[in-house]
Amino acid sequence: MDMATKKATQKNTSKEGILTSYINSTLEDGHAPTSVFKFCKENGFEESEFYKHFGSLEAVQKYVWIAFFENTEAVAAKTEGYDQYSNREKMLAFFYSFFEVLTLNRSYVLFALKEHRNMLKNLEQLSGLRRKVKEFASGLIEDKNAEKQFKLTKHSPEFFSEGAWLQLLFLLKFWMDDSSPSFEKTDVAIEKSVNTIFDVFDNTPLDSLLDFGKFLWKEKMV
Repeated sequence: MDMATKKATQKNTSKEGILTSYINSTLEDGHAPTSVFKFCKENGFEESEFYKHFGSLEAVQKYVWIAFFENTEAVAAKTEGYDQYSNREKMLAFFYSFFEVLTLNRSYVLFALKEHRNMLKNLEQLSGLRRKVKEFASGLIEDKNAEKQFKLTKHSPEFFSEGAWLQLLFLLKFWMDDSSPSFEKTDVAIEKSVNTIFDVFDNTPLDSLLDFGKFLWKEKMV
């Protein structure tokens, strides 16, 4: 769903409506809203309607990323045969769908992440997304562990989920810098990085690592 659309002529005070107004206001004004009062006044709804859903503008900023994640889950789950996908295929489907959602909202994403040069500020607005991604990745590895009989062959969900989060940050930076048509290079980076991380957990990483390394070298990422 493209949330970066024109403001509706009628006020929409649902959670999603306020989110859409926030994105539009940010892009149209060239900066994030500076106060709840001004934001509500400019978008035609009462502060009380805003506070039914959010406690602050910072909360809206964080929820934008959670909404991207939830949209991604909805898109991926509708993929035919998704329930029968392997964990690797589910991770690929997630990343492909996530960056499709981001592409629909690319103007906002680029603005939001480039507005603050301080990386800690960016990580703060991504904190809710980080939690969601780690929960998703932990679920995949726990499913995989359930198939294994021996404790020594099982993997740490915490370690795997943190790796998935760092992988997303890498891909996000790659996508932001990608100028290829339809962001084709990002699709390649997704495929190679997901295959690499799963091969590492399957203890057969060499070919994938070399292939991924060659790709990064070609793209001058290393």
